[in-house]
Amino acid sequence: MPVLILGLVLFLGVHSLRVFADDWRSRQLARLGEMRWKGLYALVSLVGFVLICWGFGLARQQPVLLYVPPLALRHLNALFTLVAFVLVTAAYVPRNHLKAAFGHPMLLGVKVWAFGHLLATGMLHDVVLFGAFLLWAIVLFVVSRRRDRRAGTVYPAGTLRGSVLTVVIGVAAWALFARWLHLWLIGMSPMG
Repeated sequence: MPVLILGLVLFLGVHSLRVFADDWRSRQLARLGEMRWKGLYALVSLVGFVLICWGFGLARQQPVLLYVPPLALRHLNALFTLVAFVLVTAAYVPRNHLKAAFGHPMLLGVKVWAFGHLLATGMLHDVVLFGAFLLWAIVLFVVSRRRDRRAGTVYPAGTLRGSVLTVVIGVAAWALFARWLHLWLIGMSPMG
């Protein structure tokens, strides 16, 4: 569990700098320059991500059961994850209605993904992983929306084409991940 926690601290910590240390971040960006800052940011993120994956695998070898969710929640989690994939896709597809309405659909997608997994799993390592991501996404979404309001940020209006493209890509990515990649990467199939 310590490796998982270290990975979460590194990965989520570096992704929270604008929230908790924006002045320090700005000073480092000015001191290092944009390219070196982005390189360092990417390196810390990658190290954190690798530690999360490794630590989660280690923690799964010594499972601690906290609760037993009903089987129906596992199926509901597939729906939550589908919605999450569409929301994350909305962060990248230009001029879609989700981005226009929420401003930060990726953070919403992370919240939905983490919440769904908390409903469907009951092991300590799951609660640590998904609970950390859920808490991080909630805080970052609130702070980001406040920053948008203060700055008067207005996102471009969504178009039918952008929204349809968002849904099609999100559903296709979800299907690919659920059918093949989840088993290959995580070691278990969400399809049963």
